[in-house]
Amino acid sequence: MFIQLNLSFFVIIVSFAFFAAMVHGTIGFGFPMVSTPLFALFFDLQTAIALTLIPTLAINLVSIAGEGHFREALQRFFPLALLAMTGSAIGTQLLLHSASDIFKLFLAAAILVYLGLDKINIRIHQTTEHPQLAKVVFGLCAGVLGGLTNVMAPVLIVYSLESGHNKAETVQAANLCFLFGKIVQSVLFLVNGKIHADMLSPGTAVFLAAGGALFLGMRIRQYLNDATYRQLLRGLLFLLALLLVVQFAVSLT
Repeated sequence: MFIQLNLSFFVIIVSFAFFAAMVHGTIGFGFPMVSTPLFALFFDLQTAIALTLIPTLAINLVSIAGEGHFREALQRFFPLALLAMTGSAIGTQLLLHSASDIFKLFLAAAILVYLGLDKINIRIHQTTEHPQLAKVVFGLCAGVLGGLTNVMAPVLIVYSLESGHNKAETVQAANLCFLFGKIVQSVLFLVNGKIHADMLSPGTAVFLAAGGALFLGMRIRQYLNDATYRQLLRGLLFLLALLLVVQFAVSLT
């Protein structure tokens, strides 16, 4: 898809990137989760994902480094990240060869079902009773959905909440999965010719806007306790589900 932006359109895209990166800095992840549905209001899904690939890789690296204890996090969450990478390869191949709007609706439904179960205090006990199986299921599902929609976080949030991870553990697990998933997705996009020279200008603007907003969000996150953090995660899940439903409805018109 050839990208041609006028000034007002360019400002909108940069504003979206700034907002998404600030959210990522505040909660520790979420840049592709927030930016992709917003970008997809103006571009096809493949272009929206392509524009976020390099900023997402850079943001994930900064977020992982910012949390510290990288070696310990890698040792603990490497199997989950590897499963997410495998799933992302599968999901990306599906995205490159089929329409994926229907998968956004499935994802939104899954999010809303989970939030409904949480409200009536029904837990997914299998996550703690069968941790290895849960890791495989959640890791692959997160990767496939990430490859298809660029939205991996909801599945990982559910996994982290049900596994009892604290804020730092949730951030490290999510960013490692994003990082591994984005690496394989970037390779597949390049091989299939989905990254074009006309993406350089908007892609650079997205990268610069995201960089500045990320550090602002990271300063805000220092003042959040775990209880507030979990409330923000659930609120963001609900907002994302609404965005996905709206985006699916728009795609039908």
